[in-house]
Amino acid sequence: MSATSASPTTRATARATRVAVLGGGPGGYEAALVAAQLGADVTVVERDGLGGATVLTDVVPSKTLIATAELMATVGGASELGVRFPGGSTPDSEPAGAVTVDLARVNGRVKALAAAQSADVRARLEKEGVRILSGRGALDGPHAVVVTDGEDAGARVEADVVLLSTGSSPRTLPDARPDGERILTWKQVYDIQEMPEHLIVVGSGVTGAEFANAYDALGAHVTLVSSRDRVLPGEDADAAEVLEGVFRRRGMDVMSRSRAQKVERHGDTVVVTLADGRTVEGSHCIVAVGAVPNTGGIGLEEAGVWTSESGHIDTDKVSRTSARGVYAAGDCTGVFPLASVAAMQGRIAMWHALGDTVAPLKLRSVASTVFTSPEIATVGWTQAQIDSGEAQGEIVKLPLSTNARAKMLGIHDGFVKLFCRSGSGTVIGGVVVAPRASELIFPVTLAVEKRLNVDDVAHAFTVYPSLSGSVAEAARQLHVLGE
Repeated sequence: MSATSASPTTRATARATRVAVLGGGPGGYEAALVAAQLGADVTVVERDGLGGATVLTDVVPSKTLIATAELMATVGGASELGVRFPGGSTPDSEPAGAVTVDLARVNGRVKALAAAQSADVRARLEKEGVRILSGRGALDGPHAVVVTDGEDAGARVEADVVLLSTGSSPRTLPDARPDGERILTWKQVYDIQEMPEHLIVVGSGVTGAEFANAYDALGAHVTLVSSRDRVLPGEDADAAEVLEGVFRRRGMDVMSRSRAQKVERHGDTVVVTLADGRTVEGSHCIVAVGAVPNTGGIGLEEAGVWTSESGHIDTDKVSRTSARGVYAAGDCTGVFPLASVAAMQGRIAMWHALGDTVAPLKLRSVASTVFTSPEIATVGWTQAQIDSGEAQGEIVKLPLSTNARAKMLGIHDGFVKLFCRSGSGTVIGGVVVAPRASELIFPVTLAVEKRLNVDDVAHAFTVYPSLSGSVAEAARQLHVLGE
């Protein structure tokens, strides 16, 4: 039996099951769809809108903004390909200044697309017969959910199975309180109407790097404040080095080993004070220093649901919590904070709870991407783990500068890195740094998921010329090393 189908027996069992889902993000709505497919009586409680933060204030909006920034970055390199823009005084003039961004229109489009996607999610759930309640929800013991405020305040849902998918919120600093105008979290940036003259981004993790890259490409002067010795400290070191080099070459100010201690607004300016006493003055500041789970005040302790010291809900590989019949998915669990992982956790929870065929969550084959320019995509074991001896593997790294298609496209930065198991040659991971690396990582993800040998990858045909040809070439070079 496949994981997406159910026998008549399973459907009959699920039909008598009442499922309550607390939170309408990817973990919640995907769980609801699976439960409805299996015949359960499903209710979703969501406060802000279907799709949750992922659709309304996080992934969908940020990647829509980044899509515009990506176009601007392409325009910035167009002169190398022989493309001229009006406004230049000579054939060799750079297009900077000839093409500009209307940030109010960009953000208007961002919010419209997010609202449309949220409406699509709602329509799909309603089509499948899912009941939707609007408001803030909380557990009332392990077998009931109550709506504490909002449009449907006072509603109570009895449930045989409960899924918690309450997401997370931007972490703030005690001395850097967002005001929604000049000091911003990553949820608040879409109300800006004019391009920041000087944007300071505090935090050089994935979110900070993505917003710094986007606003730099859109035309703002950007200063990136990093408390670590490099940007993206949690990513592949070679990839982070490439991206930081690109940032600096484009004119971004990258302040390494500089911990922000305080952010203050003075009229139309903001001042960031560093731990060593230095200050940075700009027009706006985005505080991107991580996220905290939305698990407070929702009745977890009373229901017997255990949490970690950070407030994340403890779950096992099939999304079960410590309370019988209560499952959890998404950012509130502390597993990879990715929409794809949240969705899979939610599906797995319902497959398990409703008696369908299910396999435990496998994080080793999760692909992730940093949506900068160039993008950074990774999957599987890392070079740091191989270098430390945690994994036994061989490594090949090919710069894109030698790839024929990359030369045609004017791509100078980036690489393909592939890892295979010593002896067997099984592909165990990889890194791609390139435009649209989020697409190029898929063959590596497929190889990791299906435990393909480097020869399996090397012997598959690729188009010439293509960027994906570098993936096959890396596999060919690992042929001898993997033996």
